[in-house]
Amino acid sequence: MSGHSKWATIKHKKGAADAKRGRLFTKLIKEITMSARLGGGDPNGNPRLRKAIDDAKAVNMPADNIKRAVQRGTGELPGVSYEEITFEGYGPGGAAVLIEAMTDNKNRTLPEIRTIFSKNGGNLGESGSVRFLFQKKGLITIDKDKATEDQVMEAAIEAGAEDARLAGDVHEVVCAPEVFPEVKAKLESRGLSLAVAEISMLPTTEVKLDSRKAEQMMRLMEALEDHDDVQHVWANFDFEEAS
Repeated sequence: MSGHSKWATIKHKKGAADAKRGRLFTKLIKEITMSARLGGGDPNGNPRLRKAIDDAKAVNMPADNIKRAVQRGTGELPGVSYEEITFEGYGPGGAAVLIEAMTDNKNRTLPEIRTIFSKNGGNLGESGSVRFLFQKKGLITIDKDKATEDQVMEAAIEAGAEDARLAGDVHEVVCAPEVFPEVKAKLESRGLSLAVAEISMLPTTEVKLDSRKAEQMMRLMEALEDHDDVQHVWANFDFEEAS
């Protein structure tokens, strides 16, 4: 199946464990704070903030934590000033890797990300080296055993999605970022259980990896995701799942 769907599914399944360690809460709080800083503290007029708050509620973040994160973003409470930064590089087999991070010290984060690449069979690239290989889209996946292709296709078309297809063991729905909230709401209104629902950078072309390279690639992805400053990781790898 496509690498981005596979990784998105794995990432969300390990989200509960990350939440217990506090790592996921830290990442979500950063996103809420940054979203409020850039677009204001009203989620009704700030789609990015609304999505961040929805994600926080989905993992049972206390309302007080969410409120304080918003207030730090709007300046009502003091807090750390974060900078958004994008890293680009290559993983095993030449797969392109795109990373979005938030840091209060770029001079610390940059060498740490470079080290993660070098330890996992990849290398950090120059700015602009791989970003052109990705497009910003809304991505929703539904486990294959939770719905039929007809159910997903009908709901996706009605909601205004661009594409709906079966990708391995999940149904994959892709839409423009601007209509993501409406598509998500429409699918949920049909009683469909969403495994993944996020704004993602989807690859326009994919690099096929053999099993050994795929394992290396997954280790690189997980090591990057586990870095405290990394918010999102995307890559354009593809591989065959073991039967």
